[in-house]
Amino acid sequence: MRVIDGLIVLFSGAHGVEPQSETVWRQADRYHVPRLAFINKMDLPGASFEDVLAQMQRRLAARPIPLQLPIGEEDRFQGVIDLITGKASVWEGEERIVTGIPSAFQMEAQAARQKLLETVAEFDEAIFAKVFEDPDSITEAEIRRAVRRATLAREIVPVLCGSAYKNKGVQPVLDAVCAYLPSPTDVGAVQGVHPHSGEPEKRRLSDEAPFAALVFKIALDEQHRKLAFFRVYSGLARRGQSVINPRTGQKERLSNLYQLHGGKHNAVWEVRAGDIAALGGAKDIATGDTLCDPDAPILLESIQFPEPVIGMAIEARHSRDLDRLHEVLHQIEEEDPSFRVLEDEDSGQTIIRGMGELHLEVVSHRLHDDFKLEVNLGRPQVNYKELLSQTMAYTHEFIREVGERLHAQLSFEIGPADAEFLEGSDFLSGRTHLQFENALPDGQLKAPYLPAIRNGFENMMLIGIQAGFELHSMKVRITNARQFSDSNELAFDLCAREGFRAAAPLCAPILVEPIMSIEIACPEENIGTVMGDLNRRRGVPKGMEPKASHTLVRAEAPLSELFGYAADIRTLTSGRATAALTFSHYAPVPEQVAKGILEKRKGFMLR
Repeated sequence: MRVIDGLIVLFSGAHGVEPQSETVWRQADRYHVPRLAFINKMDLPGASFEDVLAQMQRRLAARPIPLQLPIGEEDRFQGVIDLITGKASVWEGEERIVTGIPSAFQMEAQAARQKLLETVAEFDEAIFAKVFEDPDSITEAEIRRAVRRATLAREIVPVLCGSAYKNKGVQPVLDAVCAYLPSPTDVGAVQGVHPHSGEPEKRRLSDEAPFAALVFKIALDEQHRKLAFFRVYSGLARRGQSVINPRTGQKERLSNLYQLHGGKHNAVWEVRAGDIAALGGAKDIATGDTLCDPDAPILLESIQFPEPVIGMAIEARHSRDLDRLHEVLHQIEEEDPSFRVLEDEDSGQTIIRGMGELHLEVVSHRLHDDFKLEVNLGRPQVNYKELLSQTMAYTHEFIREVGERLHAQLSFEIGPADAEFLEGSDFLSGRTHLQFENALPDGQLKAPYLPAIRNGFENMMLIGIQAGFELHSMKVRITNARQFSDSNELAFDLCAREGFRAAAPLCAPILVEPIMSIEIACPEENIGTVMGDLNRRRGVPKGMEPKASHTLVRAEAPLSELFGYAADIRTLTSGRATAALTFSHYAPVPEQVAKGILEKRKGFMLR
């Protein structure tokens, strides 16, 4: 999402806007990606074009504008009506036949076209002047130009429909990509900063500009060799060229360049601005790294990843595989930055963390199928966090003799982060969990000391307060500070750490847990059973939506109560219900539950 210019979002005509669709949509909003929608599976039972449009408005806050209407739905689906050309496309087997609009759909198509014209008139003065006086004089080119303008501005979402499995409606979608989504030249210059000075930098999309690219994916090929996928924003990437990685400060040689076509790796000599390619033989390159011309360095906005919410212990079944398991886990960690590997210092165990049970299940299957490794997995462990619930002021003076005398004093307010910070991009993107504010007068403290203070607090957030759980978020406001002749960066870093250790337990710390959004597709007669089970799991209903063949139940529940839920819900309903889980937010753990969690904190059992 970070490197693409446009997006086709697929919706099922039968199932509508699903939880995963909402997640993708929010990501597209975050990166300001223009998009068009394709309502697929219009031939399935329960398919409804109008229902999906209504869900897009209600659940995604989108403004969907149909460019097509379906000719029939479910088993009566035959083709689509193009509202711009006024023609219909029907399919007989693989053959597409373009005809006039069937008489049964004439009035519906005329009303939908009028609505389309009235919408795009907001973005085109020529259409606005004609739409009420002489709509027949509006040309196809004028409509397409206005739709493109509104799509690029992310004011509307053009909607098409069809059945991809039967190849009905696919070609018009590809035409719409060319007609309405941006090319690299529409996106314009990319923004970045100078890696040393921090000053803003721009790179225009041109082969003549200095080279700048962003690595957005690390993958392994069939021989388990590392491939780094990158998007070129400016300049040329030539085979054998040397570039610099600002994160490491090291030079990288572009030894093997590939453009991928399906499963094929086609070797190329150069990659131009706007293109996507893969680099083979990369050494110290990670997802989110910038690659640039050593003589014109730039640091592009990186990619931020969600925090894992679940973990489990893992060990090699055979001691001979121990080293290889660690090597493979770190390879997978490079490929998938939402997957983490860490060593538990207390137990000595290797812990893998991910975004849910299914995520870690996929990793274990890969270890077995792709790398032929046999492993034992521990029980799933929820990634609890701690949170300060009260704000207090504190002053701490640090004096220590460690070969040299270190002396620093800090006064600060510490407590929960503001709602505005928690809703901001820095927190939501995972860039930082610390709301750090400096209320000192200019010049009271040497410039390098503030980053050292911040570093001290950030490191202590990783350690936690009550039982070693990382802090979810925190606000620190520096209100006063004193520097002495024997002050330095280390002194203020250690002063912040000791100050946190003394003050944080006084801020009424609480335990918070990941809450999952649940969407259950369930027959009407099983609703009571499902709701009773949700109540037992500390679930909170969020609404129901009747569908043609089932009822959609939305709820929220703690992750700790949902292990094995997908299988359990099928058992409860004789296989008739399905459930989708996505991470929603963190919420306080009830006091009695929290007490039990803290008591068990040091224990860990293997299956």
